[in-house]
Amino acid sequence: MKIKITSDSTCDLTPELLKRFDISICPLYVIMDGVSYRDGIDITTDQIFAHVAEGGSLCSTAAVSEDDYKHFFARELEGYDGLVHITISSEMSACYQNALRAARKFENIHVVDSRNLSSAQGLLVMEGAEMAQRGDMTAEEIGKALRELAPKIDGSFVVDRLEYLRKGGRCSTAAALGANLLAIKPCIEVRDGNMLVAKKYRGKYDHVLREYVHERLADDNTLRLHRIMVTHTPVPDGIVDLVKEEIRACQPFAEILETEALGTIACHCGPHTLGILYIHK
Repeated sequence: MKIKITSDSTCDLTPELLKRFDISICPLYVIMDGVSYRDGIDITTDQIFAHVAEGGSLCSTAAVSEDDYKHFFARELEGYDGLVHITISSEMSACYQNALRAARKFENIHVVDSRNLSSAQGLLVMEGAEMAQRGDMTAEEIGKALRELAPKIDGSFVVDRLEYLRKGGRCSTAAALGANLLAIKPCIEVRDGNMLVAKKYRGKYDHVLREYVHERLADDNTLRLHRIMVTHTPVPDGIVDLVKEEIRACQPFAEILETEALGTIACHCGPHTLGILYIHK
């Protein structure tokens, strides 16, 4: 079987990884001053942060429409026996429902709710691509396998600056002020498709990140050690290397992949956000 794997721009995979795994991306929209831009195509994360830093309003985001999905699926299905599309969590966006409605217009398109976001979603996408590359599974079988795998994917990130969470209505002004004064840096975790605060760290950013990585990885024998993601918005020099060093000290992952968050994710978490994302057995 020749199966195509696709996803939304919220999977935050690099162009190199998309090429390596033969994955095609359908972009969400970033809305700046009333104008819609295709995530990762018409607008960059740096442009979004520069706009806000210069006094502009916080950008918003919009899901892929049903019509967008119809055109995307029609193009990507050509030459394939089936297609599996993986979306951001249905609890966070209308993408999943829109993709489901669009898929009904075709034969052998299966839509999978990742129940996650960013490169935690990306991990599921790459797993699906590896299944497709083997050529011994149908689109339906890959979709079923990915739905069973989704709850085993662990996605979390540490937020250094709370302005974006506050401006986006996800954190009150008082709470943001208190957190900033106390140097609190929350760890946001995805559980059952929703984001929640797992822990509130306190201290310098680099020390917090070392503690975060150590607490999540050290002495955990439930992890699949083939791959881990380090995904971030712009962070200070040396931070990513520090995180990778701590990962290696905790677990012998065969592959540590670094990606940068695209606009849809970055709009809601702001600069200096970093997460580690991996799969449990």
